[in-house]
Amino acid sequence: MIRTFAELDLDQNLIEAIEEMGFERPTQIQADAIPQALDGKDVLASAPTGTGKTAAFALPALQFLQDFPRKKAGPARVLILTPTRELAMQVADQTRALAKNTNLNVFTITGGVMYQDHADILATTQDIVVATPGRLMEYIEAERFDCRAIEWLILDEADRMLDMGFGPVVDRLSAECRWRKQTLLFSATLEGRGVEGFTEDLLKNPVKLEADPSRRERKKITQWYHRADTAAHKLDLLKAILTQAERTIIFVKTRERLAELRGHLESAQVVCAWIQGEMPQDRRNNAITRFRDGDVNVLIATDVAARGIDLPDVSHVINYDMPRTADVYLHRIGRTARAGKKGNAISLVEAHDQSMIERVMRYTKDEIKERYVQGLRPNTKKPVIKKKNKKKVKAAAATISKKQAALKKKKKKNK
Repeated sequence: MIRTFAELDLDQNLIEAIEEMGFERPTQIQADAIPQALDGKDVLASAPTGTGKTAAFALPALQFLQDFPRKKAGPARVLILTPTRELAMQVADQTRALAKNTNLNVFTITGGVMYQDHADILATTQDIVVATPGRLMEYIEAERFDCRAIEWLILDEADRMLDMGFGPVVDRLSAECRWRKQTLLFSATLEGRGVEGFTEDLLKNPVKLEADPSRRERKKITQWYHRADTAAHKLDLLKAILTQAERTIIFVKTRERLAELRGHLESAQVVCAWIQGEMPQDRRNNAITRFRDGDVNVLIATDVAARGIDLPDVSHVINYDMPRTADVYLHRIGRTARAGKKGNAISLVEAHDQSMIERVMRYTKDEIKERYVQGLRPNTKKPVIKKKNKKKVKAAAATISKKQAALKKKKKKNK
């Protein structure tokens, strides 16, 4: 088992940069992915935010560029694709910090930047380019960006790129980078819509890796839930919790729910920022900056909008709406207790959410206890969730398949 970065066959200049950044030991995904990538293998990795995935692909890429230095100035050799501009900037910043003791250049190509600024970058020697698919494709079509020199193609948050409709563009970019030696694909989940199909054409015999936030990391997060009798009761619970919380991210299911909650909090004089899908880039950046700089201490977000954003010193994550799946719950609570700090994850649970909180406990193998707010205890009894009788479910499934087989036989005879 790999316990130190020194065991990962990395050059001393990278080890020193890692130490300066305060990383003490590799996370699971780093320990698994770095040796495989350095071994020349394609990697297909499931790694939620908060598991250290940026370093898991940036470190082997930097090591590769040092092991095989370029002989002359020229275009980028490593291309990292990310779904959003701020994730591209975040990845580039962290890669630059890791590369600080090298002579390697890291650039970004994203929307919202003047064409001339990019033209200046593309005229210089680039080693690593971090880009959003749409904007990069524009430069390729204008013959401003040369993919023939790309040796590594890295896709970060591939499932989100699919959700945002970038699938066809990524396929085209993959074809443009067809001379590459290696492909690394990172996704929060590998079960998502189309991720399997998306990966078939991109990767050659990939090593499949899955990393969940470790239980050791989750132990730094205190998790509990409050039951709410009604929507009004739930809102009162939230307001009471916010008076005790420091820096909080509140998760809701949809943009409509976000607008509704925002209105309620503004009426209660709670100052908040918000991010949601399909939001203009400048407004989105502004909301994140206000929260990051401490101008506001409450950020409301939908899951799509918050994916991949690393915000420091979040003391509380509140699930105002429970997520649709247990793995999304893990991504959400991973926003707190980062960089060795402690945090809190609170879920506000109506009767129809009880089955989800119990599913989350089974999935995470963590006990999540119910707590009460003084003066706001629920008046209703906790719903009892009946467990499905597995034998009955199996028997019913067998009966259905028998009937389907009989129907097929009948159709064949009639033909």
